[in-house]
Amino acid sequence: MSWETIDYFNDTSLNDDPYGYFDELRAAAPVLPMPHLGVVAVSGYDEICEVYRDAETFSSCNSVIGPYAMFPVPLEGDDVGAIIDAHRDQLPMFEHMVTMDPPDHTRERALLMRLITPKRLKENEEFIWTLADRQLDEFINDGRCEFIRAYTQPFAMLVVADLLGVPQEDFDDFRRGFGLAGTPGKLGAEGSANKAEDLNMLGWADQKFAAYIEERRASPRSDVLNDLAHATYPDGSLPPVINVVRTATFLFAAGQETTARLLAAALKELAENPETQDYLRTHKDRIPEFVEETLRLESPVKTDFRLARRTTSIAGVEVRAGTPVMLLNGAANRDPRQYECPHEFNLDREGVRTHIAFGRGNHSCPGGPLARVEARISIERILDRMRDIRLSDEHHGPSGNRAFRFEPTWILRGLSDLHLEWTPA
Repeated sequence: MSWETIDYFNDTSLNDDPYGYFDELRAAAPVLPMPHLGVVAVSGYDEICEVYRDAETFSSCNSVIGPYAMFPVPLEGDDVGAIIDAHRDQLPMFEHMVTMDPPDHTRERALLMRLITPKRLKENEEFIWTLADRQLDEFINDGRCEFIRAYTQPFAMLVVADLLGVPQEDFDDFRRGFGLAGTPGKLGAEGSANKAEDLNMLGWADQKFAAYIEERRASPRSDVLNDLAHATYPDGSLPPVINVVRTATFLFAAGQETTARLLAAALKELAENPETQDYLRTHKDRIPEFVEETLRLESPVKTDFRLARRTTSIAGVEVRAGTPVMLLNGAANRDPRQYECPHEFNLDREGVRTHIAFGRGNHSCPGGPLARVEARISIERILDRMRDIRLSDEHHGPSGNRAFRFEPTWILRGLSDLHLEWTPA
């Protein structure tokens, strides 16, 4: 089989290790029309950055659903921008920032950044130090755990809960309400996660935050949720409640997804390399570089999408208006034109922060700085409190013949489970 016959959206053989496939695409061409999938695949680092920075030509309306974005009228002609704008509200997740284009995206992102202020992030960081130990206390003495459900999921969710001011008495409700099981982009075109009615998995949180916002608009209080309820757009106008709610709930989902996958990949790397554990325990100032190289090598976002608003070209390759453009972040971060020995983990890699794990341009992940802080603090406290962190032979097989399961999705890249053992410090 080759890239000309493999169905990226249905072939489960690519799920555990897509990187050989990405290399094959890039070797054929960093911008590659794929008629059998109806997309143009972009696997080169420079070429993906070019698309990310051109929001006028490439719409984000299909960023979540990719080639499954269906319009009620044909996308015909050399400029389909008017058709996209007229019917985008019929696409899944249209109401969330990730699928918006300017000026709507600019307005909603400005609202979000009024919530994620340096002062609020600093206060949140103080909470993160406490939460990391509190979460570890739940299982540290057991000497073993399934790390994603014991630590990364609840930790990442509660960090965002604190950032947005969710009352601590409601934390258990949020722990029950959120999880990584329902991510969009499930492998297989008939998978429920590709159906429009199942793509918005944030309905539960929408209701919760709507109650918070409405209560505080009716009766202002002195808390973070009150600031959220009364935050205004750049022009001074007060957003509709639903717009504030969607900003908050999407931050919840995106923040949990990215950080949970990053932490699992980082601990897998540490468990496979005891010498790295020892080094970072005595050189804690190198943990940020370790986090960046983990992000580069195992980017949480495997695939992003754009839709060409008008006929254009990428690196000299024509892209017709209405064509889905598949941005393979996981491939770009291993582009040998950008990174020497790209498939190797190198703590001393130069320019490691140039990776695009958090995207580029106006849609670069606003929660990237928060994810970095969460990872840095978690790794420091885990290394302080655990010795001889290792993989479970029972669950992952013996050294030299390890086996791992990854979430079956063509959008995201992350382990389904990670079984660890250690000696409590």
